[in-house]
Amino acid sequence: MKPSLPVMAAVVILASAGGCRRQPEAEAAQGESLPRVDAHELRSLDMFQRIEDPAQRSRALFLETSRVYFHPRCSNCHPDGDSPFQETGMTLHNPPVTRGPEDKGVVGMTCEGCHQDRNVALARVPGAPNWHLAPRSMAWTGKSPRALCEQLKDPARNGGKTLEQLVEHNKHDALVAWGWAPGSGREPAPGTQARFGELVAAWVATGAECPSEEARP
Repeated sequence: MKPSLPVMAAVVILASAGGCRRQPEAEAAQGESLPRVDAHELRSLDMFQRIEDPAQRSRALFLETSRVYFHPRCSNCHPDGDSPFQETGMTLHNPPVTRGPEDKGVVGMTCEGCHQDRNVALARVPGAPNWHLAPRSMAWTGKSPRALCEQLKDPARNGGKTLEQLVEHNKHDALVAWGWAPGSGREPAPGTQARFGELVAAWVATGAECPSEEARP
């Protein structure tokens, strides 16, 4: 008995729909090829060696580093406005403050007026050397990983740094280091500064490729 025309048409439609889903499934499978880690950890460099193509590996490495860049411990001080955020929920700074002409507050309400070069546990005030707000050109709150990647490669928007200087900054800067030792029960950035620095260095070494606009860690 031959299938009726309506049945055959339905089969064709279902097959076509299945074909449309194959590409996203393939992309998801590629993303899942990396071992899973706890949300508070960063993948180690050896986990990325299974990605044979250097450009693809570079993109995957950047997506991993973006988990630090977009964590509140980092992005709270990279806003696109004049006031920093605070806490994990990224609420506006309280008391109200503004960046000022040098990104260190204004007269009577400077950053160093409250924030010392170390955390003050009793008052729950965070602190680290050179506490300040990132310049407007270095704002990345709300951006995609690709947009951030392109920004970090642009000296006009990354503080005038070469890629090598960017690696050094992320590996050893004391203010960056605060992200993993925020004190007073605050959630630290994932992983460690040492591993983060290794991942940034590996991203640069593999060509500093940027992920697609849709890619997320």
